[in-house]
Amino acid sequence: MPNSKEIKGNWEQLKGKMKQKFAELTDDDLLYEEGKEQEMWGKLKEKLGKTEKEIKSLFE
Repeated sequence: MPNSKEIKGNWEQLKGKMKQKFAELTDDDLLYEEGKEQEMWGKLKEKLGKTEKEIKSLFE
């Protein structure tokens, strides 16, 4: 599972993969802001009905 630095460094690519896999995600859902990562993961968990670990495993 990628760590926060790996996710941040590749965010644009990962964001594209997420939007392809989950069409219901919007740019607002995938807004990455330094220091607000947990807020973003919370929104994604709620919208997708998956755990953070499940979501991050999609990046492997």
